[in-house]
Amino acid sequence: MELLILIFLPLVGAIATALFAKQNTAKVVALAFSLFSLAVAMGILCKFTPDASTQFVVNFPWVQQLGINFHAGIDGISMITVLLTNVLMPLIILASFKHEYKNASAFYALVLFMQTGLLLVFTALDAFLFYIGWEAALIPIYFICATWGGKDRIKVNMKFFVYTIAGSLFMLLGIIYLYLQNPANNFELAEFYKLNLDATHQGWIFWAFFIAFAIKMPIFPFHTWQPDTYTTAPTPGTMLLSGIMLKMGIYGVIRWLLPIVPQGVQYWTSVVMILAVIGVVYAAIIAFMQKDAKRLVAYSSISHVGLIAAGIFTLSHQGLQGSMIQMLSHGINVIGLFFVLDIINSRLATNKVDELGGLAKVAPQLAITFLIILLGTVALPSTNGFIGEFLLLMSVYNYNAWLGAVAGLTIIFGAVYMFRSYQKIMLGETNALTASFKDINGTEKVVLYTICALIIVIGVYPKPLMQISDASVQHLLEQINHKLTGIN
Repeated sequence: MELLILIFLPLVGAIATALFAKQNTAKVVALAFSLFSLAVAMGILCKFTPDASTQFVVNFPWVQQLGINFHAGIDGISMITVLLTNVLMPLIILASFKHEYKNASAFYALVLFMQTGLLLVFTALDAFLFYIGWEAALIPIYFICATWGGKDRIKVNMKFFVYTIAGSLFMLLGIIYLYLQNPANNFELAEFYKLNLDATHQGWIFWAFFIAFAIKMPIFPFHTWQPDTYTTAPTPGTMLLSGIMLKMGIYGVIRWLLPIVPQGVQYWTSVVMILAVIGVVYAAIIAFMQKDAKRLVAYSSISHVGLIAAGIFTLSHQGLQGSMIQMLSHGINVIGLFFVLDIINSRLATNKVDELGGLAKVAPQLAITFLIILLGTVALPSTNGFIGEFLLLMSVYNYNAWLGAVAGLTIIFGAVYMFRSYQKIMLGETNALTASFKDINGTEKVVLYTICALIIVIGVYPKPLMQISDASVQHLLEQINHKLTGIN
């Protein structure tokens, strides 16, 4: 029952916001429902046992003729993504409070509707239900970006839509094929795990799923939709895309791809590792060259996600655990960075790095919070970014020392472009544009202080989060090795 409430409470909130909330109250209603969802998620966390079992399971027939069930549950892996979604959603909504959106009730209803789609993805144990959630999360973010985005939003979002729909169709073909091979004639994830496909067919299924997941993350060379979309989207849309939605692809690789087609994964791992590491370095170099701070953060995100993907495909405990903690940390850090840039843009109408300067003198609180978020992003020890990045780099190095060395350049490049941008934006003398800049206040303080607290708390004491997923990650690796070695 708790899981059903968790999944559908945002949908109830979306309906209430769309039908009953007025223009000036829509954001308050949406925030209230996101906080209710967070409370439910925390209640589930308190009852959660950090072992390898799937808990809070709901399972009842949906389309019996086709073997489709509404089957969902939470284990340690999905618990991390459920927490990520429900912790970030109130912050994203609160971060939008200083903006007035035309037809605000529709805007916030779409945000809450997307939350339901995300939670379906992160809890589904039926492939058809997973696909429904996958598409349900795409529809609202498309309309958010296309309706409330910036210049060229229609052209940019059409590219985003075509990319993601193409990937989704490949995945749908893969799901249908697995269903046809399933003697149980259903879409159950557990039954898909039991399938013994030959290496050739596993290779085809691998690419059917991987393309969909790689586009969503995105990793090189499936990333070209991302910088423009992140830049033109309204800030809450950018936060939803970067903070939560890209984790759908990472989660999909871990939950679906690795255990269903381990031979396909094993065969193509070297290719994926090379693509991921290329993305780490390529995106970092491009980020260094950016004049627009929002595009800089967009490319920074590609670089970080490339490292997460590389860690996952090492098929090691360190790599998978590192990816779990880094999913959460990256989500927190990236919405913090985009919010800081949104604050600057809302006051000065620019994110051009060369036009700014001296903000630390007139906005010391913004400067301090920005610095803390930046330190988490570059993985300073005792911040949330450190433990995940350390585990990921160690796993890649153990897989291949040369790839590990190249991937490790992300530490150097990330520090260079992040500190360089901070220097140009925050330090030095003020100019005619920045001299009258006002420091953070009200809801801005709440959002930034909360993000900074999470960065420090997770960085200083990550053990509770790592314990949540540890047993499930170990169990997943045992399942993969079991299939690869052919032990029954």
